[in-house]
Amino acid sequence: MIHSALAGRLRPVALACACASFALSARAAEPAAKLEAVVVTASRTETASRDLVADVVVIDRDTLDQSAGATLTEVLRQHAGVQIASNGGWGKQASVFLRGTEARHALLLIDGVRYGSATLGQPNWDNLPLEAIERIEVLRGPAAALYGSDAVGGVVQIFTRAGAEGPARPHAGATVGSYGRRETRAGVSGGTAQVRYALGVSAGREDGFSATNERVPFGNFNPDRDGFEQRALHARLDADLAPGLRLAAHALVSSGDSQFDSSLNGSASFDVHGLTTTRVWGVTLTQAWTGGGRTQLKFGRADDLTRNLYRTATTVFDTERRQWTLQHDQPTSLGTFTVGVDHVREEVNSTTAYTVRDRNLDGVFAGWHGRAGAHRWQANVRRDDNSQFGGATTGSLGYGYDVAPGWTVLAAAGTSFKAPTFNQLYFPQFGNPTTQPEKGRSRELALQWAQGPHQWRLTYFEQRIRGYITTTPVVVNLPKVAIDGWSFTGQTVLDGWRIGGSLELLEARNRTPGSNFDRRLPRRAEEQLTLTVERSLVGWWVGAQALLVGDRFDDVANTRRMGGFGTLGLTAQRALAPGWTLRLRLDNLADKRYETAWGYNQPGRAAYVTLQWQPPR
Repeated sequence: MIHSALAGRLRPVALACACASFALSARAAEPAAKLEAVVVTASRTETASRDLVADVVVIDRDTLDQSAGATLTEVLRQHAGVQIASNGGWGKQASVFLRGTEARHALLLIDGVRYGSATLGQPNWDNLPLEAIERIEVLRGPAAALYGSDAVGGVVQIFTRAGAEGPARPHAGATVGSYGRRETRAGVSGGTAQVRYALGVSAGREDGFSATNERVPFGNFNPDRDGFEQRALHARLDADLAPGLRLAAHALVSSGDSQFDSSLNGSASFDVHGLTTTRVWGVTLTQAWTGGGRTQLKFGRADDLTRNLYRTATTVFDTERRQWTLQHDQPTSLGTFTVGVDHVREEVNSTTAYTVRDRNLDGVFAGWHGRAGAHRWQANVRRDDNSQFGGATTGSLGYGYDVAPGWTVLAAAGTSFKAPTFNQLYFPQFGNPTTQPEKGRSRELALQWAQGPHQWRLTYFEQRIRGYITTTPVVVNLPKVAIDGWSFTGQTVLDGWRIGGSLELLEARNRTPGSNFDRRLPRRAEEQLTLTVERSLVGWWVGAQALLVGDRFDDVANTRRMGGFGTLGLTAQRALAPGWTLRLRLDNLADKRYETAWGYNQPGRAAYVTLQWQPPR
């Protein structure tokens, strides 16, 4: 670990060297044609990435194909601003931390529908199969003025696979690998100019490894294998009903059976089966008007259902979210204006006796974004009404200026809030019904450079959270938490090599006077470095992925330290015949043993082989 004082001296040097490296590489490389990304999450409307102020990364289908055998969280952590903590391997509870904020501060949208547990306060990330996903957008930084509560640290939005005009195009694949991993998947897509469709299924199983070790709390250690089994289905239909009127319907259903260790009531640790079901569906009607305006009406539902089967009891934690949104976007010569209203009803069904089991979340929002010459801007305001906690108003403002060809300076500021979860309010023994919502203020300043396929971005960000919710051992609001950080991301092409990487230097600390003053927030590393290198070589597309993570603490008092770690992965793929592709992946080449949560093991060296079939168009 880099000590915070030393890190303060090294940061400008490290970041300047990284920037110079990418800039020099870009001068030596031949620019390549590249389609410009269109992003939805950063403004709630389709916006060209070059017009954005926000910090967004897009993970496309090609990247997901090369990650066969990986989990969703393993894919996410290869990108700046994303840190992961996991209670074991595939299918175990995993937490996603965006820019140093809490796991409950990362909002997950699936085709625009909010998904997650209202009791735990976060989604079941590993129950979402990569097979169902077309692309992922990660918005780094607060977005409460766009989406309301939960989006304190940022937003992850998953877009499921969609059909395209043309004859039916099937695809199928299989993966086998370490820890008894075996996966199969199949699907078909196609359509006409008026109707497009996509349908897919997947199934996977892993015998696993021991998720726990002797350090795990509460005597939960059991050295047996803790496996996982998953089955999933996804479907999407897009239809043009009339000139300018379009219907889009989507559904994702995934069920998982995860084995984990527990010593309920102080008995010897034994296997528990955690049965999880994810159901997300939505219907959107879009009317395009003369003059470029567009009105959308969305209906959706997201269910997060959990059954924990102990030897002597079964616990139930179910969340049902019913939601609708009405939004209008109007492009003008002064930019695009957005106005809308949305409603979410959360209901909890559980064997735990929660004092309150449901609440309504109503929001009204407006936004304005655009670009004119060297200027780009975005402004958003939102008013939310929570049936438990009343109203909250959030806002954000961002501006960018092209100071020279390829060079842009950007600045943004905003506010956020997060309502307590049902567990934080009412769970027996540690819940506190007097807990109040968290409120945050954020600022960021960035410098970015882009020329063809070569680009980098240097960002300084800070966030101050008042009323930060923590458990010590009961739930309380801390007056102040401070998060400060530097982030560098870049990519380039050099003599046929595609090189991408990121560096994040983070300080996330408790600033509340008392015994834990200036302690680091649990499970956040102060340094994280990623590097990816790829190229074509003798008929193969080969790549290497490195991840270096600093040490972290597992508790608020910083007494349980988990050491830093580094992993190296290798990938290779080759076309065997028209429509047939072989993919190879080797993770954690050095078989590094490490933890991201105290007492929980992470996968060692693992190899995966994938055979994919999709006939050419």
